[in-house]
Amino acid sequence: MPFRIKGLDPEPFQHLYGKSDAELADLHITRHAVEDYPAYPDRVSLTPIEIGGTALLLNYEHLPVDSPYRSRHAIYVQEGADTPYEAENTVPPLLTANPMALRGIDEVGCIEDADLVQGDAVQATIERMFQDERIAYIHAHFAARGCFAARIDRA
Repeated sequence: MPFRIKGLDPEPFQHLYGKSDAELADLHITRHAVEDYPAYPDRVSLTPIEIGGTALLLNYEHLPVDSPYRSRHAIYVQEGADTPYEAENTVPPLLTANPMALRGIDEVGCIEDADLVQGDAVQATIERMFQDERIAYIHAHFAARGCFAARIDRA
């Protein structure tokens, strides 16, 4: 089944770029100087933030639906990120290098299928989930911490 993965639109985060640490703290956001690689996954580019870069840790509502599964969690966005990842039928290395929880979500925002996968199994599981007509889209989460990674849609 053809699919599309797209990083988050940077526009909602751009007003945060360049704010002082105090201004960010007022918004419950923290700035992190990246000293380890690959420790900070940017949700816009879907790549690890390079050493020397800056990561903003913020709370993001990735499932804004009126269902019991409505959800928000902490994510990293690279300060200055402006170009979202986008590809069809290709899984970015960020999502294959880490254990991922894939959640198949229906039209009303309920989880209909879920699996823990890594490596080549990520793409195979996406394709398998989209064979189920109930699945409207898939959310990928980093399995260890549960943080939202990306949304996967039918192409």
